[in-house]
Amino acid sequence: MSVTLSPVEPSIEPSIAGVGDYIALMKPRVMSLVVFTALVGLLVAPGHVHPVIGFAALLCISVGAGAAGALNMWYDADIDARMTRTAARPIPAGRVAPGEALAFGLTLAVFAVVVLGLLVNVVAAGLLALTIAFYVLVYTMWLKRSTPQNIVIGGAAGALPPMIGWVAATGGTAIEPILLFLIIFFWTPPHFWALSLLLKNDYSRAGVPMMPVVQGDRQTRYQIVLYTIVLCLVTVLPLLTRSFGAVYLGGAVVLDGILLTDALIAARRPTARSARRLFYHSMIYLALLFAIMAIDRVTGL
Repeated sequence: MSVTLSPVEPSIEPSIAGVGDYIALMKPRVMSLVVFTALVGLLVAPGHVHPVIGFAALLCISVGAGAAGALNMWYDADIDARMTRTAARPIPAGRVAPGEALAFGLTLAVFAVVVLGLLVNVVAAGLLALTIAFYVLVYTMWLKRSTPQNIVIGGAAGALPPMIGWVAATGGTAIEPILLFLIIFFWTPPHFWALSLLLKNDYSRAGVPMMPVVQGDRQTRYQIVLYTIVLCLVTVLPLLTRSFGAVYLGGAVVLDGILLTDALIAARRPTARSARRLFYHSMIYLALLFAIMAIDRVTGL
């Protein structure tokens, strides 16, 4: 007697990811700072930008930043799974499959670059593509796992958004957006090294060669002070080029003084409290400094 077997339908497990998981993949807190610095780049650029063009540029920059975050989480899922701070992220927690995150990130990246090129200008689109590629290919896939200088070099990706905003408004670059780039570039190491002091054990367990893991806390705190001093000097450069005026001068002096004081305290009092204070104050520092730039340009003082 022959028995006819009906074909077995392959079972497809439905994704348990919600909208919040895909938003989390885009690293919204990082994305908000990226968008804000890009907005300041737009505002301080010479000339007038049509509101629709400005909105389109900021939308594409935010989507591009989200794409970079999603691709970073896709590649770093193994590291995230071994770190207490990141173990609950969508991929290591099993709510989003790695392939889904990869497709999501690539789709966002292509959308952001193409739309920015079509609606704004090709130069800004190229710079956005470079930013995403640098963050994913150079920082995430190479530097993060190979050198304690990962944050220093990789910080270039996070420093490019105000340049993209400027280029979106003008179609070209100038000395001012380069100075904005340098400010964020030298701000990045003190900010993230303060965080790495707090997460040293996590990074060590995950095998990430952050500065405190490789060279110790004392050297990290010394480097924080050194880069903070350089950052304070760099914030003076826009005044020398007459990019900004009295409002920026007053704000920069106050903010630089507070940040440098925090860095020195973190070096002389090597505690978790001093590192945490520096980390949070550095976030406020950058946001306020760029807000002051916009106020200075709008008021013309």
